[in-house]
Amino acid sequence: EGWLLLSRIDGRPLCDALRDGSAGLAVVKSAGALIRRLHEAGFSHGDMTTHNILIDASGRLSLIDFGLSRISPELEHMGLDLQVLNECLTASHSEFEGAVEAMVEGYLGDGGGEFRASDVVSRFDAIRGRVRYHG
Repeated sequence: EGWLLLSRIDGRPLCDALRDGSAGLAVVKSAGALIRRLHEAGFSHGDMTTHNILIDASGRLSLIDFGLSRISPELEHMGLDLQVLNECLTASHSEFEGAVEAMVEGYLGDGGGEFRASDVVSRFDAIRGRVRYHG
């Protein structure tokens, strides 16, 4: 027997908030911390873009669209989540200089426990080095 729990999330895509200037680097850093919490729980997202991060009126972030997610991911899948967001930030939000660094800073922030965020960031760096075309 399985369960499916759904809830309505008020908010709008982070991409819209970044484009209209109502969100900035602090929110991108918070997104990095949110992604870390997802990874700490043993999931990877699979399509980590600013379209799949919602921000509500109070600035709270939520992840949506888990159609490509995985349970118990390998470092590669978690690193790919960061790489997909890296590509999104550099391609769609290039006006935010330092956005990728802010995301990584949030990801590496306080977390405690056995989860090694630095290992994921190292894998992300390796993936960035393998990408054929990048900025």
